[in-house]
Amino acid sequence: MAYDNTKSNFFLTLITPSIYRVMFKLISDLFFPLLCQACEKVLGDNEIVICTTCRHHLPIVPARIKASDLQIEFLEGVQIKTFSALFYFKKSSLVQKLLHNLKYNNQEIIGTVLGEWLGAQLKGHSSYQYVDKVVPVPLHSKRLRQRGYNQVMAFAKAIALALNCSCDETVLKKVQNTKTQVFQSKSDRWKSVQHSFELTNPEVVFRKNILLVDDIITTGATLNACAKVLLEARPKSISVVCIAIPATVFR
Repeated sequence: MAYDNTKSNFFLTLITPSIYRVMFKLISDLFFPLLCQACEKVLGDNEIVICTTCRHHLPIVPARIKASDLQIEFLEGVQIKTFSALFYFKKSSLVQKLLHNLKYNNQEIIGTVLGEWLGAQLKGHSSYQYVDKVVPVPLHSKRLRQRGYNQVMAFAKAIALALNCSCDETVLKKVQNTKTQVFQSKSDRWKSVQHSFELTNPEVVFRKNILLVDDIITTGATLNACAKVLLEARPKSISVVCIAIPATVFR
């Protein structure tokens, strides 16, 4: 006797694509739960990338910082109009964990979420309403191939979207593949990066308000090197934002 699958087909028709998606998510969350990129706890239904607890404990920096408040020696002629950072950086902290996952664990979405966070703060300040171009600090081509992405790009793009301007990764080019600066002294950091960048599209910078974006700023060596090159194209102003900055950099 032939098998009557009428009832089976009937019940299958009740399973809509949306139900399939819900079922898939339930199974996926069971075996591969999404974790907070700061503390590694399982995220709740309405949490994205960073859990609510970590969001409340991350050390937020005031939206705008005077360049004169920083213990950074700027090169002659380098004037920073406005400076902002999202977090204070400290070793073995939630912020360091976020930056590590962003930089080394292929978690570009962290940059997007943090860029949206800082961008929401910046767009409410008059100093950032006239930004013409967001320029991320570039990676050397070799490092870019190894990592597969520039960890600053997603952060920079999200800020540009919040400020209603464009993000251009072709303005600056890193021509020297410098070693990591983590264990270098202040003077060694400057020596390693002072000739590392070139300006590729000066017409994009000329008489424009430029927002230079990096992940973390400590001694200011990379900031100085990039700003020095940008000044060759005579921008109207240069402002700077980053994800994190050590509290020890402040006066």
